[in-house]
Amino acid sequence: MTTKNTPYTKHFFTTAALILLMTMAGNTVMAQKWLPGYFIDVKGVRTTGYIHPNPGGRGPFSDEGFIEFRDEEHSTPYYLSARDLQSFVAGRDSFVVAHAPGNETWAKREFDFVRVVIDEPIKIYATRGAGSGGSGGGKKVQVSPGIGIGTGTYGTSYGGGVGISIGGNGGGGNNKLSYYYGSNTATMKHLTRENFIDIMSEVMADEPEVVEQIRANHYGIGNIEKLVAYFNKVRDSHQ
Repeated sequence: MTTKNTPYTKHFFTTAALILLMTMAGNTVMAQKWLPGYFIDVKGVRTTGYIHPNPGGRGPFSDEGFIEFRDEEHSTPYYLSARDLQSFVAGRDSFVVAHAPGNETWAKREFDFVRVVIDEPIKIYATRGAGSGGSGGGKKVQVSPGIGIGTGTYGTSYGGGVGISIGGNGGGGNNKLSYYYGSNTATMKHLTRENFIDIMSEVMADEPEVVEQIRANHYGIGNIEKLVAYFNKVRDSHQ
């Protein structure tokens, strides 16, 4: 018996394929929600497990960023506020706890997490929802799978990559990604168009090839992540 390929049949299989794709995509998102990593608490104790860096709802304290943590892949999760931590690594991205510099606020939070973009004597940090002397919008962080590497103490950085996406959560205000530089989070200042060439040339001074490209205006604040990827590629080629 031959089955006739009617428009209804085509529609049925098309719908089934779409449902299958949506299910697979949903499973991928859920799998990436919890990423292998670790946190270092305020006493310097490192705990390895699974981290959800972008949990919904309210955290333990209204004026602080927070993450969700599981000791085992399927154990009961619990919240950790910024005040409990020095840093954490989720996937291949690294974060440290920081206080907004000067008279800034980040999403109306006293303490929050900033991503470590470059770990050199002069470090580059990134966050969203920052403003120059004012309140910023809320932020959520999403990180890429993989394991970051690094150790240290408060104010230093912990391994990491550049696979993060920091997106607004509807808090209003400024959701532009902001970059900072400094030897630690206590001394960080805004990286701007005006100081970009000088600061990044100093940060990447160990790679003259990269500095040459910076001073030739091939990179700027608008494509800093491409510059970081280029810097890492050149640096890694020596290893």
